[in-house]
This record gives sequence, structure tokens and C-alpha cells, in this order.
Amino acid sequence: VQLQASGGGLVQPGGSLRLSCAASGSIFSVNTVEWYRQAPGKQRELVAAITSGGSTNYADSVKGRFTISRDNAKNTVYLQMNSLKPEDTAVYYCNADVRSWDPPGFNNYWGQGTEVTVSS
Repeated sequence: VQLQASGGGLVQPGGSLRLSCAASGSIFSVNTVEWYRQAPGKQRELVAAITSGGSTNYADSVKGRFTISRDNAKNTVYLQMNSLKPEDTAVYYCNADVRSWDPPGFNNYWGQGTEVTVSS
């Protein structure tokens, strides 16, 4: 099982980016998926989460600007980021609980991270 995070880049303040987290491998189901971010010199923080049923949760700092969604047919979760601010600059990581048959069982995985830079 692998998680592939993508979609980061350089964007001006006020701009938008859409991150993707795609799970691949011998997957039965992808359950809760979370997006975290880590800015230089800071601890990793939870940004948004989505359950298998579609319930969502957001950090206060991104409420109203970021939207997490999922396409279960593609085993992919998205993070739409609008009205980006310089303080959103960080490496963004996805984390997922995945039920698979290889390896068998229910395990937690991290994506490799995608860098977001908000700067003029």
C-alpha cells in the first residue's frame, strides 16, 4: 500500500491549490484520511480530516478556506485550498487508515509530503 501526495507548488497570496492523496495497492477500503502540515521550525499540525462516511473536521486556522473531499472509487482524497496566506506555507502530508489484503489487516500510512509555498 502506498500513499502518493501531490499538487503542491508556489502560489501568490490569495491564490488556490488543490492537493491530492492517492492510495494504491491491495486495498479493501480507505477509512479516515487526514492532511497535516509542517512549517519550518514548527511542529506538524492537523489541517483537515475526512471519515469514510464523509464527515469532515478542520483546524480553526483553515476553516472557510480549505475543503477536504474524497472520491472513494479512486481511493483519492483532495484538499482544496483557497485564499492562501503566507502562513499556509509548509510541507503537507496525508495520513490514512487503510484496510488491505497485502499486507493483511488495518494499517496506518503516511504520504511523502508535498510542498506548498505562498509568497509574492
